[in-house]
Amino acid sequence: MPEAEYDRILRLPRNLADLRILKDNIAVYASDYQAQFMLGYCATYIFMQTFMIPGTIFMSLLAGALFGVVKGVILVVFTATSGASSCYFLSKLIGRPLVNWLWPEKLRFFQAEIAKRREKLLNYMLFLRITPTLPNTFINVASPIVDIPFHIFFLATMVGLIPASYITVRAGLALGDLKSVRDLYDFKTLVVLFMIGFISIVPTILKRKRAYNED
Repeated sequence: MPEAEYDRILRLPRNLADLRILKDNIAVYASDYQAQFMLGYCATYIFMQTFMIPGTIFMSLLAGALFGVVKGVILVVFTATSGASSCYFLSKLIGRPLVNWLWPEKLRFFQAEIAKRREKLLNYMLFLRITPTLPNTFINVASPIVDIPFHIFFLATMVGLIPASYITVRAGLALGDLKSVRDLYDFKTLVVLFMIGFISIVPTILKRKRAYNED
């Protein structure tokens, strides 16, 4: 195969057409050399997540297309959590100027919301991870800056990403029928995610209501 053809096939997918070409050409290798492929997949996903490189949604779709729902979800949640954790620590070291430059207003809003919810921070972080209220990239880089403890960040990320990961990985099973990435999160899907997210903050709401009644 000419080198130009390799370059066209073996590259990070930027759209669904790229993803389908990649999947068709690596499916046999991924099946025959599953351990090696998974290692490369994990390294690529974590690298992209750490350095905020767009395209991890295509990697999640690829996991579903190649490994099915169960393996795919486990793989995506593991790599997404690992990459988000790496991004957290990288941002803790050098991220403050970048976040202040890119998202100054969003950072102030996030900081104020975190300050109001210190007692039930895990519930709030779960809500943010489950729902598309704030971009995951922003949460990754802003969390250490607003002093969210890593154990809360890690747990909320690992658990909170499961619903969206399931939706994306499952969509990868029917990759040929998917017309646009936007189709993944239609109105019905968003409603379901917000309902799950609401459940995560119910304890906070009940506690506030109980405290109000006692006063």
